[in-house]
Amino acid sequence: MVGALGVSQWLVRLSYGLEDSVRYGRIKRFFYDLLENPKSAMRPYFDLFMIALVLSSITVMLYDVRADLGVFDDLFEQFAVSVFILEYLLRLWVYSDSHKIIIEHYERAEFVNRPFRIGPALREVLAKKWEYMTRPLAVIDLLAILPSYRPIRLLRLFLLFRLFKLFRYARSLGRFVDVLSEKRYELLTLAIFMAFVVFAAASALYVFEVDDPRSDIHDFFDSLYWSVVTLSTVGYGDITPQTVPGRLITMVLIVAGIGVISFFTSIIVSAFAEKLPEVSAQRVFSELERRAKHTILCGYGRVGQVVAERLARSKQRFVVIDPDEAHVRLAKHRGYLAVQGNAEDNELLESTNIRQARRILCLTGEDVVNVYITLTARQLNPAIEIISRANHRDNEIKLHRAGASYTVAPFDTAGLVAAQYVGQPVAFEAIYGLLTDEESVGTDAVRVQEGSVLDGLTVGEVDFLAFRLILFGVISDATRVSDSAPHFYTLTARRFFFNPGPGFRLKANDLLIVFGHEHSVIHFREHCSRKET
Repeated sequence: MVGALGVSQWLVRLSYGLEDSVRYGRIKRFFYDLLENPKSAMRPYFDLFMIALVLSSITVMLYDVRADLGVFDDLFEQFAVSVFILEYLLRLWVYSDSHKIIIEHYERAEFVNRPFRIGPALREVLAKKWEYMTRPLAVIDLLAILPSYRPIRLLRLFLLFRLFKLFRYARSLGRFVDVLSEKRYELLTLAIFMAFVVFAAASALYVFEVDDPRSDIHDFFDSLYWSVVTLSTVGYGDITPQTVPGRLITMVLIVAGIGVISFFTSIIVSAFAEKLPEVSAQRVFSELERRAKHTILCGYGRVGQVVAERLARSKQRFVVIDPDEAHVRLAKHRGYLAVQGNAEDNELLESTNIRQARRILCLTGEDVVNVYITLTARQLNPAIEIISRANHRDNEIKLHRAGASYTVAPFDTAGLVAAQYVGQPVAFEAIYGLLTDEESVGTDAVRVQEGSVLDGLTVGEVDFLAFRLILFGVISDATRVSDSAPHFYTLTARRFFFNPGPGFRLKANDLLIVFGHEHSVIHFREHCSRKET
């Protein structure tokens, strides 16, 4: 009794020690990410290594059947099996936290003021481990180790289970198993029907053919083999019925085989048709797991399509989310990563690796949806940059309170630009070039260098028309205020002054946002880089 009490106390102290150990938690987290976490950056490399090891071990063992590789064969087999055993034990270890189970039982006993008994805790620990050991993939892992035990040659038959290990590392194979698993009831019904037809046909053929001296049927296994080959429509021709009743049975079995294969094909095709959108989404998620600092574009309408085209042209990594199947199909047709769904869904945003994304663009046509997406994104990643579309100016405040970094009102902006630049031919040419997506026309930023010809000049003193450019705005200090630029917008650390008046004075480090042809911008930048003499 005293010994048992001492063991219990020792296990409780050990469990609390492991719970408080940062190093133990870090090590276990590392192996969990390596073996089980599908979002880990290390996992794909480990899977590739294990696939190569499995295929190499099978190749060596098959080659060894007819040729002796000597010491290399033994050393390589020992290395492969050691890795398999280590992997099996590590997966068994990370599957559950045994120390937390012991702590939970201990604290429960303390709470109700009862003596702590180690037996129930250990039984739950063993039950958790047994739960893992009886999982199909865990059983395959264990059977894949057995072929290495050479004294029992029969165990070499389990060599095939190393091939089944590939289901763990190759996700496409795993999805195939998932598809079959979802149709298990239909496949089970088909299997029962096939077993009945095979047994009935084999029994009938055996009765009519076994006593015929011309027949190739010598026992029931021969008739069973013939029945399976005929039902599958393979028809090797090594066993052929010689009697009239036998040939009638063959004709019926061939027709039944065509029906069985058609039924099986329809089950598989329908299963994959139902699973295809999910498989396509999983491919996108797998691609995003390996990415960081990407952009999530929510909404692929008219505005989203323009933004996506700009992002693609600038070689930026992004993914499109839209609930409309037609929009998603269009995005995929243009070569973008796209997934169908509601962007305000936590699970969907988690799948797009939002915690490592650089920014999210909320560009749907409904402000309510944009608010929900903003709230969800800010909750999942407090540091992400959120740019949200505001279709009504009244909703800009709501979007900012929801967590948006910036808001864009496209209709108001278009109207403001049109009102400001109507009647100005150079401005019209630049804006028209942007709207028609002419590559040689666009916007650019020109910095005012300290001591340059622009430093200290007013906007009215700079002849932009001579360079065939228009000034869209100036980015300056966050605290700067000017009567010559009544329209300004506060950025993260600076202010953007939209279409400043002639009296707006430029100073060093200001950024001029100009419209025009690329050659005009280059000529203007060269002019601005000259120092004032």
